[in-house]
Amino acid sequence: MFVRPNPNSALHFREQPLYYCLLGNYFRRNGAEAVDQNIEYMKILKKSLLFSGLNEEHLSEVAAIAAKKTFARGESLFTEGEKANGFYLLASGSIKLCKISPDGKEKVLHFVYPSETFAEAAFFGDGAYPAEARALEKGEALFFPREAFMGLLERNPRFSLNLIVSLSMLLRRFARQIEELSFAEVPARLAAYLIELADKKSTTFQGKTYLDLDMKKGELASHIGTVSETLSRSLKKLKNDGIIEVDGSRVVIHNMDRLRQLAGKQG
Repeated sequence: MFVRPNPNSALHFREQPLYYCLLGNYFRRNGAEAVDQNIEYMKILKKSLLFSGLNEEHLSEVAAIAAKKTFARGESLFTEGEKANGFYLLASGSIKLCKISPDGKEKVLHFVYPSETFAEAAFFGDGAYPAEARALEKGEALFFPREAFMGLLERNPRFSLNLIVSLSMLLRRFARQIEELSFAEVPARLAAYLIELADKKSTTFQGKTYLDLDMKKGELASHIGTVSETLSRSLKKLKNDGIIEVDGSRVVIHNMDRLRQLAGKQG
């Protein structure tokens, strides 16, 4: 920052023009950076369900309270039981929400992808994060402080409605997961997961769908409620049936219709 010229200095009048010129340049530069940042954040917000339907003015209000956080692969954004100071919107990368059982085993609850929010439920209940958020790859997220966002909720009912919709979808997702874990066989659970992943991040060429598993096989096994050995057998069965092909973390879906039938989903 700049030091204001000493008015008692003999050089005061010669220093003034330079001082105010530098000061003006400083605020113009930082003001321009703030505007660019606001525009960048608004572009990210527009892709999220939670902030859909908001006009430019309201999006700008949300962008003004947001803070960007970068993270590396394997880094935890928060841990289970930690005080919930706010929630996140994933801008890039991927996150897994997981819990550790008393015997030390990890259970993956959900995977988060760009444009999705997470930890909204921390606004309610006991005010603590119910699970750990760990990065599967490097990326960025927007963080929204609890108190500042609560102020927006009070001033704009649209925020409240969107938050209810977002939490309802989260509840529906967990209900579907419980149903799949309770009634579906492992190959069907695996098929459902591959379809969900393909809908989020995949490429299609000549009738084939290409996607990458952005997690270890053990993490995937935990996510669909099984063990690594059973997952490997299920992957082999789908491969032998001509439905998919697996090469390391790369999965090629040869027959999406059969995969949907196995998962009990209609195309």
